[in-house]
Amino acid sequence: MNQIVESNDHIVQDKWNKVEEIKAMGIEPFGRKYIKLNMVEDIINSEVEFDKDPENYNETFQTAGRIMAFRPAGKNAVFGHIEDQTGRIQFYIRKDVVGDESFEVMSKIGTGDFIGIKGGVFKTGKGEFTLRATDFEFLSKNIKPLPDKFHGLTDVETRYRQRYVDLIMNREVKDTFIKRTKIISHIRNILTQKDFLEVETPMMHPIVGGASARPFVTHHNTLDMQLYLRIAPELYLKRLIVGGFDKVFEINRNFRNEGISTRHNPEFTMMELYQAYADFEDMMDITEEIITSCAKEVLGTTDVVYNGKELKLEGFKRIHMVDIVKEVTGVDFWPEMSVEAAKELAKANEVHLAPHMDTVGHIINEFFEQKCEDTIVQPTFVMGHPVEISPLAKRTKDDGRFTDRFELFIDAREYGNAFSELNDPADQKGRFEEQVAEATKGNEEANAVIDEDYINALEYGLPPTGGLGIGIDRLVMLLTGAPSIRDVIMFPQMRKK
Repeated sequence: MNQIVESNDHIVQDKWNKVEEIKAMGIEPFGRKYIKLNMVEDIINSEVEFDKDPENYNETFQTAGRIMAFRPAGKNAVFGHIEDQTGRIQFYIRKDVVGDESFEVMSKIGTGDFIGIKGGVFKTGKGEFTLRATDFEFLSKNIKPLPDKFHGLTDVETRYRQRYVDLIMNREVKDTFIKRTKIISHIRNILTQKDFLEVETPMMHPIVGGASARPFVTHHNTLDMQLYLRIAPELYLKRLIVGGFDKVFEINRNFRNEGISTRHNPEFTMMELYQAYADFEDMMDITEEIITSCAKEVLGTTDVVYNGKELKLEGFKRIHMVDIVKEVTGVDFWPEMSVEAAKELAKANEVHLAPHMDTVGHIINEFFEQKCEDTIVQPTFVMGHPVEISPLAKRTKDDGRFTDRFELFIDAREYGNAFSELNDPADQKGRFEEQVAEATKGNEEANAVIDEDYINALEYGLPPTGGLGIGIDRLVMLLTGAPSIRDVIMFPQMRKK
């Protein structure tokens, strides 16, 4: 025996022994191609007449999957369940149907193994939908025993570190990721039907930009230059609008070198889109359409219970940031005031300010984040962010202290960010310079380098443009009831053991 036995556990040893016995029968224990004609779900949903006599089957199916349960029914028959990504079905194999030689293989088979089955369907006396084999084929041996079927795989650390076992044992986990795929596909369909062009932009950037966040840093040896994993694709997507595309979008990963929590993972999926000749109000409309439509597509309803709260995912509220601050705290920031006066209000209301927060705009935003954000339950577009915290957004026409920007909040969590894009190259350069100044004051999320090429692109001309970003992971959490972002990312980042 030339296999490496990774464990002294008798179960593992017994499985390796079975491998040798299967080989001795002339069968490959880790097999090759099998023609799978039917998914389990298709068999279950098929409209066939049931008959226990295989001679009377009017349709034959051929499927394959992992054995999730296995039990002898006397010496000459076995029952079991196989599962694929679409569902689970009972199977029934009789010695007098498949033949002595084939049935002998059943003594080497167990839970966790893969088999292919061909046969018809019937219902047992208890009404269980069952595939009765006229032929079967052994496909691959399982070596590591699956977790106890009664207790399952419940340890969270193990579930995230060994997602493959989690997917095997917990059907609801598989269903979550199937829904994730459907959500992303549906968003893609919505946008392509609106004539948006799906594009790809660089993952490695020579300059950090497009958002306020700490980047991951890497180095390219041949070019001998420092590069950053992108924190956002925004500036490259807007370069495409400059280049003459009217509507573009990208669904891809962003990377931010920040904390890990139930809401944050260092790499996460974003959908960003940009539309020429549009503004932030158009972005509100398309944001609501995407989320409402996804809910109907995946759940069949816009009424969702998440985190113990009943949510209505349509008819989103719209409110200015200054208005919600006044509504929640009673503090009115509409009248212009000095920084000193704003700081006094912050002190009186126990709003903490970091050293670099030395403008009224910063203080308004801190009032919102610390006092108001947690009060939002139903979907709400919070508009009018101060210009100091919105370096890429167009100023509001009638009040240059604020911008044509919104963030979408549902149950105190941000799901989207959008604005009318700043297309004045002089104003944009000034905003970048303010970001550099903030970085020198200790704001680690501020961009410390000006992207001169982006300014150059704006000087060629960016039409009026609306831009939007939606966090895919959080949207999937919302529509699947997942409490943690790790539940909707296949392989979340984990600490070393």
